[in-house]
Amino acid sequence: MDSLSQIALGAAVSVAALRKPIREKQLKLWHAAAAGAVFGTLPDLDVFISHGDPVSDMTFHRTESHSLFYLTLVSPLFAWLWVTLLRNPALFKPCVLAVVAVLLTHPLLDTLTIYGTQLALPFSNYPFGIGSVFVIDPLYTLPLLIGTGVALLNKQQSWNNAGLVISSAYLVFGLAAQQWAYSQVRQQLATTDHKVNQLLVTATPFNTLLWRAVVIKDDVYLEGYYSLLDGSTTMQWRSFERDQRLIEQWKHHPAVARLAWFSHGFYQLEQQADQVILTDLRMGLAPFYSFRFVVAEKAQATPPVQLEFPRDNAASFAWLYQRALAKTQLPLSDLVQ
Repeated sequence: MDSLSQIALGAAVSVAALRKPIREKQLKLWHAAAAGAVFGTLPDLDVFISHGDPVSDMTFHRTESHSLFYLTLVSPLFAWLWVTLLRNPALFKPCVLAVVAVLLTHPLLDTLTIYGTQLALPFSNYPFGIGSVFVIDPLYTLPLLIGTGVALLNKQQSWNNAGLVISSAYLVFGLAAQQWAYSQVRQQLATTDHKVNQLLVTATPFNTLLWRAVVIKDDVYLEGYYSLLDGSTTMQWRSFERDQRLIEQWKHHPAVARLAWFSHGFYQLEQQADQVILTDLRMGLAPFYSFRFVVAEKAQATPPVQLEFPRDNAASFAWLYQRALAKTQLPLSDLVQ
């Protein structure tokens, strides 16, 4: 999730975990919230580590710093630093529990996004990505901010707890909605002649009402959208060429191989003029993708260079609103191409 969400979650979890010391006046509520906000954002500081190229930077984000094992291991050290600053060693045990809770909820929340979180390191480097919530979703973050904010103002921890309950319920709703969307997409695919090799259904930006489906076939990939408000409306699919010759030619390029693994096969290679473009198909809405890289020029492999995300995409926000409310069935790609 985005940094603001992780800060808000860290603060709320810390306050909830330290409710007894706060209630007994051993710890100020704002101290617990501030420390939780700091610890909640610590795992994402790995973005400042350079791995030599943008594909490596992307795929090595959320690695050791998001490992449940390593985070649990360092939690006592952080708790010791905290109580040392507070000059209150008697709080060490509850602070350890609070730090563990804050640090572990960070990667677990990240795992609900589609990006890829390697939380099982050092035992496995599998990039977990469920895709039941978008990386930025105000409906998740606002209850946390409001709950903790009001608790800080009126010193009533019940507001903080309410924010946690509401935001957690929203995540549960997202998981349930995703499974429903999967079932509806599969039913609709069963009535077509599309042979499905791989299927991905993931949340679209800022909501859990509209779901994006990506189907990988041998020589094409398909994109379609399903809104929970669609009812029995037939999904509109758009097909995009997937050049198997190009994939075979460049599959051993380190960046291509790395992204193919990281994306679980949901990637695209295409020739544009003299350049070979590598795209992660999981993140974005065709034709606007978050991660696109030039990996070859004039038939020669090159160090990957990330392409900028298109800035003039105001039409996509208007379309997103219309499509989520089932006011249009046209895919975004039909409107901008």
